[in-house]
Amino acid sequence: MPFALLHRDGADHVEVLTGDVVTVATLDEIPMNPGTPVLAVIPYRQITERGFDCVDDGAPLECLLVRSRHREPLANFPAGDITLSDGGFDLSDDEYGRIVEEVLRDEIGHGEGANFVIHRTYTARFSGDPRAAFGRLLAGEQGTYWTFLVDTGNRILVGATPERHVSVLDGIVMMNPISGTFRNGSGDILDFLRDPKEIEELYMVLDEELKMMACVAEHGGQVAGPYLKAMARLTHTEYLLAGRGSLDVRAVLRETMFAPTVTGSPIENACRVIARHERRGRRYYAGVLALLDHDAAGRQTLDAPILIRTAEITPDGVLRVPVGATLVRHSTPAGEVAETHTKAAGLLSALGAVPSTPLPVRSATRSAEVQSLLAARNDELARFWLDSRAPGALTVPSLAGRHAVVVDAEDTFTAMLAHQLKALGLTVTVRPWNTVTTLTDADLVVFGPGPGDPSDLADPKMAALHRMIGSVLAAGRPLFAVCLGQQLLASLLGLPLARRDSPYQGLARDLELFGTVRRVGFYSSFSAVATAPPTGPAPSGTTMRVSTAHGPVELAVDPVDRTVHALRGNDFAGVQFHPESVLSRDGVEILRELLPPLLSRAVSPAIPG
Repeated sequence: MPFALLHRDGADHVEVLTGDVVTVATLDEIPMNPGTPVLAVIPYRQITERGFDCVDDGAPLECLLVRSRHREPLANFPAGDITLSDGGFDLSDDEYGRIVEEVLRDEIGHGEGANFVIHRTYTARFSGDPRAAFGRLLAGEQGTYWTFLVDTGNRILVGATPERHVSVLDGIVMMNPISGTFRNGSGDILDFLRDPKEIEELYMVLDEELKMMACVAEHGGQVAGPYLKAMARLTHTEYLLAGRGSLDVRAVLRETMFAPTVTGSPIENACRVIARHERRGRRYYAGVLALLDHDAAGRQTLDAPILIRTAEITPDGVLRVPVGATLVRHSTPAGEVAETHTKAAGLLSALGAVPSTPLPVRSATRSAEVQSLLAARNDELARFWLDSRAPGALTVPSLAGRHAVVVDAEDTFTAMLAHQLKALGLTVTVRPWNTVTTLTDADLVVFGPGPGDPSDLADPKMAALHRMIGSVLAAGRPLFAVCLGQQLLASLLGLPLARRDSPYQGLARDLELFGTVRRVGFYSSFSAVATAPPTGPAPSGTTMRVSTAHGPVELAVDPVDRTVHALRGNDFAGVQFHPESVLSRDGVEILRELLPPLLSRAVSPAIPG
């Protein structure tokens, strides 16, 4: 009979689930009947339910309909002997390194995203009892979110995943972005905590999961942390996100497919990049194992860890251990090759296939210096996402009740931006760029960020956004633009666009913005450039005024490379950075400064005259 063994961190027992397995095509078809919990094994290919690209390998979505559930003591699951033979990666180090080079050069370097996760798979012949492997993980790992074995009758998954993807309990949605990998005993953990690459990786996945929380929680997610996630052989850094939500838990799963820690950002384009460069399916790697149920009050519950640090064992005895590395602008092929070896060795060591002696790390993670370094990571982050506040605390009277339409250019940063605009008092509608038919119903039109080359008007998205921005601009209606939106706005104002010498992906900077120093976060590879001479006296060394076909425009210009960080005219304003990002400490204050003047002269379309 199909069964599952589940152990959650800190528990003194193992949950034993048995039942029947059904295969369904979509998340909405997962049965949700009170009294019958369901354990769903969700493959990566389900990402197509969001309309995103993937190489479809046909891996099925299998559901264990739980008919029996009981607990057994840990002692009932001793570590046993297993044997692995003929092991090795499906891609050689050189092959994987070349893919890393291509992604860094052709994708991150060309503005396609901030980070991407590329995987390869260790395969071997497996002999032994899978329960012995589960016992080895119980004995040899620590700090896991779930240690599990699932036998559907068609495949076996056994793993020790460190990461909750998403959970729902008592109406609270929680996510758990984890990033950064330190191999215990390989050096000083303080150096790991100071490493800019590791810090930026965590910030980027935090931003990406805040985008998801903005879609599934009524007021977005509130951030707690960061913390160290100490395991037997590896240590990671993590945040926790929480927010109140009311969606069906299957919708929560769909809207959060899949974690940026195993895909990249922005998620839609990350899926394209993964398909383009991996050129093969992922099966269950990066998917989730989801336990769906109801509580005593009849409310839906969900607990769904990510399928990483997981081995798939096929009926003919082939073991597959997929592992990935997060590629960012600081990455090197050698470093990412080494990370995949480290991650594979972590699971293989726990299984006893690779000799290893776990090191005591939890005491080190509690030192005062470690806690100080972790706390300091939040010093320059946006308090909007870290603090709770009373409803209406940020409302701007001149914005209250006005309607903003946000045009989404394939980056759900727009969902975070929508929460900020709502906090300022606006009502907000978000529309994908390819569904917009009219924008005349808005008091304010916001053109959001997105991947791609803004000068490529052969791209249907760029051509459509160019037309939309031009139309709103020509009508003299209030317009605000972010990142890609500003690049297209600037080009319509006659400013040239340029690719940055190096990508500004997940980068926080202090800069002077119309006379005030602000800290903001960038995710871009392109920018407008101020090349024309100013037409009037500059209020400061980094601000200049130029004449355009749409009236005088004030530019906030970088004093070194002349890139345009922000611009404003009579009816429009734009910023190259992301005010909604957790990296933008002053993002809300910038919106409070730039938006009211745009609406002060505008008559609402809902008001006659």
